[in-house]
Amino acid sequence: MAIFKDTKKEVDGSMKDLYVDDSKKDVAKKSPKRISNAYRVLIRPLISEKASHQQVNNQYFFAVAMDANKIEVAKAVKDVYGVAPIKVNMIRNEGKVRRFGRVSGKRKDWKKAIVSLPKGKTISLYEGV
Repeated sequence: MAIFKDTKKEVDGSMKDLYVDDSKKDVAKKSPKRISNAYRVLIRPLISEKASHQQVNNQYFFAVAMDANKIEVAKAVKDVYGVAPIKVNMIRNEGKVRRFGRVSGKRKDWKKAIVSLPKGKTISLYEGV
């Protein structure tokens, strides 16, 4: 019985460490995981004529993961670009059905996010283009 009590104390001690406040944990260990998740949510910025015209209204277009929601997109934009959006609109686009001779195929479904930023805030999307 003494051995069982000692192991129980060790288990209780380790469980308490799991529930430590986030403020006490090291932030440097946590940030790479969030950034990698942000890049999984934001696939790429959409650069088109319509998107370039909407940048005047502080709206930016992104192709995002199909399972992403508005909150995840807003957090990802804040993590990657350092600007907190005021509004996020989502559009789900179905892939077109295409024919290749006798074979019928379908393009991938994809999701688009329109991110609205506050006045005076911008994102530079054309650095790598």
